[in-house]
Amino acid sequence: MTDFDQFENEEDTPKSKTQIKREMEALQEIGKKLLKLSKNQQKKVPMSDTLRDALAEADRIKHHEATRRHLQYIGKVMRTEDYEAIDQRIALFDSTSAAYNKLFHQLEIKRDALIGENSKEELSNYLEDHPEIQDIQLLRQLIRQSQKEMSQEGKTTNRKKLFRFLRETEEKRLGLNE
Repeated sequence: MTDFDQFENEEDTPKSKTQIKREMEALQEIGKKLLKLSKNQQKKVPMSDTLRDALAEADRIKHHEATRRHLQYIGKVMRTEDYEAIDQRIALFDSTSAAYNKLFHQLEIKRDALIGENSKEELSNYLEDHPEIQDIQLLRQLIRQSQKEMSQEGKTTNRKKLFRFLRETEEKRLGLNE
């Protein structure tokens, strides 16, 4: 059960002060995560202009107590936001998160499938799923070079290039690399 499941469960019963405080602290934690992102990453997170302005204002605040109060304000603004979508997008930037690791693992599996025995079938399926790919010739070249590299022990250069190509394609698709 995540912190957010608590927000929706008990709609009918009045919330206790403790429950309200937990919810606000969870929203403030999301706000802290947003502040840790780079400006470029913050642009890729779906949020209102009010929240963007609050994050920009937080950069100018230097005193500890003022920062604490401003985080409370960010938590208040977060009440009107789609905090689950924001948290999911933040997780894709965090290399320690399960969402990031899942995406990374899926890309590794796709790369291995593309250079495996059924590579032509996998490639046609991949291109069907990703019609936005412009440079199909480069993709095919990377696959061929990776297949040749498999017979050479210890070399991974082309497999890394293929993985990078797949990752960049997926990031564009998710709106992480604009």
